Amino acid sequence: MEFFTTLQANSQSWYDERGLLVVILQLCLLGVAAVIAWFIREYLHRHIGVRLDVEGMSLFRSTLLEFGQRLAFPLSALLTVVAGRLLLQLYGYTTPVLDLLAQLLVALAIIRIIVYALRVGIAPGPALKAWEQIISTTVWAMVALHLLGLLQPAMGVLDALAVNFGDTRISALLTLKVIILSALYILLALWVAGLVDSRLQKSVHINPSMKVGMSKVTKVLLLTVAILVALTEAGLDLSSLTIFGGALGIGLGFGLQKIVSNFISGFILLGDRSIKPGDIITIGENFGWVRELRARYIVVRNRDGIETLIPNENLVTTDVINWSYSDRKVRLRLPVQISYDDDPEQAMQLMEEAALECSRVLRDPAPAGRLMEFADSGMALELRVWFTDPQLGVGNIRSEVNVAIWRAFKQAGITIPYPQRDVHLRQVETSPAAMN
Repeated sequence: MEFFTTLQANSQSWYDERGLLVVILQLCLLGVAAVIAWFIREYLHRHIGVRLDVEGMSLFRSTLLEFGQRLAFPLSALLTVVAGRLLLQLYGYTTPVLDLLAQLLVALAIIRIIVYALRVGIAPGPALKAWEQIISTTVWAMVALHLLGLLQPAMGVLDALAVNFGDTRISALLTLKVIILSALYILLALWVAGLVDSRLQKSVHINPSMKVGMSKVTKVLLLTVAILVALTEAGLDLSSLTIFGGALGIGLGFGLQKIVSNFISGFILLGDRSIKPGDIITIGENFGWVRELRARYIVVRNRDGIETLIPNENLVTTDVINWSYSDRKVRLRLPVQISYDDDPEQAMQLMEEAALECSRVLRDPAPAGRLMEFADSGMALELRVWFTDPQLGVGNIRSEVNVAIWRAFKQAGITIPYPQRDVHLRQVETSPAAMN
């Protein structure tokens, strides 16, 4: 109640003409500060917002610009308030309204800096940006109530709004505490998990699967501890959550089976290291390389730039072709036919030499030509080549080698036969009566 005590101590001067003038001046200055701060914020939002959309800006510079956007309103208003406060105090007037407003603006600036730093440390995104505004406003409102001396009375009113469930008493104050503390601790847990994940990704001594597994386990543990600590500090008896835990178990058993199955399957994949980021896999009709391993799904990107989200359960229960499980070398078979009038040994040698013109074809193992069968239209040959980068595409290397083979055959006079069929025409004699 410090603010109201100060008003009461100066009540006599508030009712004379000078005191009334001071009150009007402070209120006018409050309005001027709000208008100036609003115009400055809008100006910076328009200009800085356009700059933030420009690609190629460094992370440090964009972070500074976003800091400027968040501090524009409180700092510009604070400068106006401080200037007016000094001017009034120069003439011997007390300024309780401006003193309180200066404290509130300083608190708002500090809260916005801290919450924004936590959000940047976790990950950028529209959802976290919305939560940032909500958390900043909520914390600032509590600070404002504390400075006005109204926090304890407000908490008393909220605590009186309660319902009883047996021995458990749930009040509006308890609910508000649980929500606010859970949001703060979850935000802090995600921030710490982001730091741990960034350190793990920089490590060169841990394999990719282990990095993802350790990151997920750390995140789950931190979130669990954050929620338990928030419930405990809010004053909620954890033993009263037994019924809720039973209901949650039933919900998991019936409605959330797929989610839990995918979550557990994700840890199975990390544990057996069958699939890791960077692997090239084929599952069903989806072919591509693994970009990310998430708690519920994996992200597979194909050559067309399309990213497919495949549930973890599918990877555990269905057949998956991992092109790079133990060895990244892949063999490609290229069938070719030549005429029976050509030399198959010469053709196979030309095919092997043509394959070496492609830079992606390995020299060891070397390309190998094989005579597979004597077909109807010609001799069926097959060229077998090895390469180690299937994520760059298979069709392009097939095309490049086939063009080199066609060019070599054309120079050597080796023909690729067309399908040949013998057609026998039979003349059927008909009687004159049938013709009529």
